[in-house]
Amino acid sequence: MKKIRVLVVDDSALVLKILTTALSMTDDIEVVGTATDPYMAREKIKELCPDVLTLDVEMPKMNGIKFLSNLMRLRPMPVVMISTLTREGSDVTLNALEMGAVDFIAKPNASLAGNIAEFASEVQDKVRAAASARVQPLKKKKKKLVVATPASSSAMRGSSVFASMIAIGASTGGTEAIKDVLMGLPADCPPIVITQHIPGQFSASYARRLDDTCAMNVSEASHNSPILSGHAYIAPGDQHLQIAKINGKFVCKLTSGERVNHHRPSVDVLFDSVVAHGDKNTIGVLLTGMGADGAQGMLRLYQHGCYTIAQDEASSVVWGMPRAAINLDAVDEVLPLSKIAARLLELPKADRSCEAVSR
Repeated sequence: MKKIRVLVVDDSALVLKILTTALSMTDDIEVVGTATDPYMAREKIKELCPDVLTLDVEMPKMNGIKFLSNLMRLRPMPVVMISTLTREGSDVTLNALEMGAVDFIAKPNASLAGNIAEFASEVQDKVRAAASARVQPLKKKKKKLVVATPASSSAMRGSSVFASMIAIGASTGGTEAIKDVLMGLPADCPPIVITQHIPGQFSASYARRLDDTCAMNVSEASHNSPILSGHAYIAPGDQHLQIAKINGKFVCKLTSGERVNHHRPSVDVLFDSVVAHGDKNTIGVLLTGMGADGAQGMLRLYQHGCYTIAQDEASSVVWGMPRAAINLDAVDEVLPLSKIAARLLELPKADRSCEAVSR
């Protein structure tokens, strides 16, 4: 069995030890080297040709973001960022994901000693996913949409043209995939509810960044907030997001229940709430992500009569969640990321006789 070769880059001896120990607890991953600054990392990459790099954000001589920018421009490879769970750390980490980092892990510390097995499992899973990921090259930043309501959209839309609601689920690679979808939608889009696997300290920053970039209003969901057209709601990183009805109107419902599919928030929880409280004009979308969260929920959406779309393999960073849904025959249409927003705008009421369906 070919092992995944990992280079660990961090200026902290403690973090190097913790990460090396965590990654050495499995038979399919090998730490081939360590580096304490970007210049040493550059030489080790040339010498060792690792499959995956774990990269600290704050390091001497050159910070991790500058190094990542150079790396993704000159020698793109799978990178998992090591991030601090702070407001500043979340902003820097989201910048790294924009630059093409596959995923990130919360920076470990000495207090982790009693919970090393759980941390090790997370690190191992994310390194495995990174090893099979499609590395996204450094992209130019997209400009915010300035046209509030495209005339063609307004002219074509009737009561049955737009969905009543759009429910989106994503994980690894999803922060950028969600942004691509939302940037293709107008300010008067149907209400959008989103579950992205993300730590609690990161979701508010992520929502703010989307709000700065997209035409619709984007916010972190709050309990019992009304679900309105022209708004997108991001699940808080440590709570399940569901839809519910109060006095006949849709609202966001947040719960801190048990993890589902090892996640809170869980895509399955969101999709199941749509089945329980939504209507058949809701569209379910499952984007890039590791694992199978959302697949069973998408099947239930499909059986409920909702139209379902999965991102295709070629445009996914990690084609786990969409593939799982496709394998369950839960998907009406499989599309590249670049075509999903346009398809959402043109879909009538769920119509599986549509010739455009590709499964």
